[in-house]
Amino acid sequence: MKILFADALPEAYIDLLRDRGDECIVSPELGADDIPDAIEGIDVLVVRSTRVTAATIERSDRLGLIVRSGAGTNTIDCQAAADAGIYVCNVPGTNSVAVAELAIGLLLATDRHIPSAATDLKHGTWNKKGYSKADGLMGKTFGIVGVGEIGLAAAERARAFGMTVVAERKADRRPDVEARIRAIGIRLVEDLDQLVSESDIVSIHVPGGSSTENLVDERFLDLMKPGAILINTSRGEVVDEAALIAAMDAKGIRAGLDVFRDEPAGGTGEFTSALAAHPNVVGTHHIGASTQQAQDATSAGTVDVIEAYRAGDPVNCVNVARTRMGSATITIRHFDRVGVLAASLQVLRRAAINVQTMENKVFQGSNAAMAIIDVAGDVTHEVTDELSGLDNVIQVQMTTRDQ
Repeated sequence: MKILFADALPEAYIDLLRDRGDECIVSPELGADDIPDAIEGIDVLVVRSTRVTAATIERSDRLGLIVRSGAGTNTIDCQAAADAGIYVCNVPGTNSVAVAELAIGLLLATDRHIPSAATDLKHGTWNKKGYSKADGLMGKTFGIVGVGEIGLAAAERARAFGMTVVAERKADRRPDVEARIRAIGIRLVEDLDQLVSESDIVSIHVPGGSSTENLVDERFLDLMKPGAILINTSRGEVVDEAALIAAMDAKGIRAGLDVFRDEPAGGTGEFTSALAAHPNVVGTHHIGASTQQAQDATSAGTVDVIEAYRAGDPVNCVNVARTRMGSATITIRHFDRVGVLAASLQVLRRAAINVQTMENKVFQGSNAAMAIIDVAGDVTHEVTDELSGLDNVIQVQMTTRDQ
């Protein structure tokens, strides 16, 4: 395959793909507006922070996979990729610990005034009296907004500091997440308002996008306790920066921030931010995931995603439908013989029934198999009878979506 890396990955992991016969083009200098001119002939596109626009999708001729070497995919036009039948896959969870570690680091730095104290010390100023004023973390309430892998990792570390951890109750959480919440000892509260108003520290761990833009707004900040600490290691657009500055001025809220709006596009550059310059802010340079441990795990996960795609079994796809599709599901139990599926699809085609998803599972010993086909259209008894009468078909079952 021909793979374009529009962001840098460690050469050792790229060499693994080269050793498997792939042509790897490493061009970290490419920006979002440059990729469309470089996408021709590319099978796989790998990005970290570089945006992938609809223009890139439209100009591609062989592209089948876009890999976000990290968790969030808000910088990729996933719908345009879905419309073109291109997988968008990510590498979730590999940097969770790194981001959680920074969140706790920002909290400690904010509570103990570490950046200001270190700067004064380097400049020859001794101010033990001033820098001895800190609340401490033991017994504080640590509210987590966003209980994904990073939020859970932050919760584990907050509990180790003797803090009470609270999160919002959700009806649709996966059982394994609920089990981990109980194991960590997170107390669930009824809604976000209760979480924010009860917490001494509020740590944000939500994905970017329109649903979370300005989540931390004037109302949110009004609910926070005077002098409370806001930690944000998620996305800059989650915070209404003007509202946060006003809240810091009015009620002494402090903030530990790794992300800001209008960050420079590259790794270095000029950056002017009233929020970053505020005396109540401890800031870092969007480096939450930037530990060697996290980079190695993410790079290895990126290779795994590419290998899964090569094997025809893509993993961590974010733009593939997760639920059953169409109006009905046809299940065909059959002997594993040449032509059974082709004949079945011909029957559906003649009946003007559209196949939307299809999976064929082969039983141990490779004598029999099960085809599970989601379809859109009118599946009549005549259609199922014709399918049942095909050579090497054992049984046909049909379930409509309203059953």
